[in-house]
Amino acid sequence: MQDEEYMKLALKMAQTTKGQTNPNPVVGAVVVKDGQIIGMGAHLKAGTPHAEVHAIRMAGSESKGADLYVTLEPCSHYGRTPPCTELIYKSGIKRVVVAVLDPNPLVAGQGVAMLKNAGLEVEVGIGKEEAYAMNEPFFHFIQTNTPYVTIKAAASLDGKTAAKTGDSKWITSPESRLDVHQIRHAHDAILTGVNTIIHDNPHLTTRLPRGGKNPIRIILDTHLRTPIDSHVIQDGAAKTIIFTGNNIDEKKAEEIKEYRIEVFPFSTETVLIADVLKELGNRNIMSVLVEGGSEIHASFIENDAFQQIILYVAPIIIGGKEAIPFIGGTGTEYIQHAKKLRFESIVNIGKDIKLIAKPLKEE
Repeated sequence: MQDEEYMKLALKMAQTTKGQTNPNPVVGAVVVKDGQIIGMGAHLKAGTPHAEVHAIRMAGSESKGADLYVTLEPCSHYGRTPPCTELIYKSGIKRVVVAVLDPNPLVAGQGVAMLKNAGLEVEVGIGKEEAYAMNEPFFHFIQTNTPYVTIKAAASLDGKTAAKTGDSKWITSPESRLDVHQIRHAHDAILTGVNTIIHDNPHLTTRLPRGGKNPIRIILDTHLRTPIDSHVIQDGAAKTIIFTGNNIDEKKAEEIKEYRIEVFPFSTETVLIADVLKELGNRNIMSVLVEGGSEIHASFIENDAFQQIILYVAPIIIGGKEAIPFIGGTGTEYIQHAKKLRFESIVNIGKDIKLIAKPLKEE
């Protein structure tokens, strides 16, 4: 088996923990000796042993003279756990294959340097693209201290998310809706606007056949109009934060807080997207799934405050000028000023098409 195949196994192990390691990245590791896999591991949760530790412990004394394949550069600093580099060279491993370097300033090439200085052979870059893609939210968060933002919507072939009456159930197939719950499971937080809460009264939870992690619920509500009897207030299913402006009904705020809901007023009259993302970053929220209405989507897009869009397109046509579009706002006056994106993937799911698009980086 070649290096690429062993790294694919490490990457597959890392992928299985997506959504549960915040604020840490997902990492997989494999120890190989004489053409045999003798240890495997994945990082399961922040504060617990890293992937390399699990793999080396499984390999035991057989680690001496072995190769280690790891999807992210081993850490070289003391944090909530000891540095992995120290364990690696003490275990007797002779060669380390790393998929991608860690952008964290506390690591940033130092892990590889320490291993080389200890006399180990180190190779970097095998499986780099896949390793980067699965940890893209982590890389973005480390470099900007703001969460990676995914805008998600379901729309008809003509780009409508609801009929003119507001009816939107159900545009897409059961397979698409199940996929959405998997995406919720993988995100730290889910964000919507107060109008969605008022009109749809959603739970904003993860509902998978075998359970799943509920993301933190974020509601943008400038004037604190969220109804007391709404599911997000009453169900107690997940931590919930309501971001408001500086002019709200304090009595209602206190009443909402009795349900263990956090009401966070900004000092500004309105809730600004940049302020929301900064505050979420300060709370170590690494990824946010935006499931709002057309105006919330427009706010994030107009502020260039998103890293990808996931759109489920159903083979139906709603039609009508009064039907609700996927993106609201005023829009651009000229095509040349339109937001430029690139398609990351296009796949069939059920009877629908799932599109993933990301902002086109300027050359």
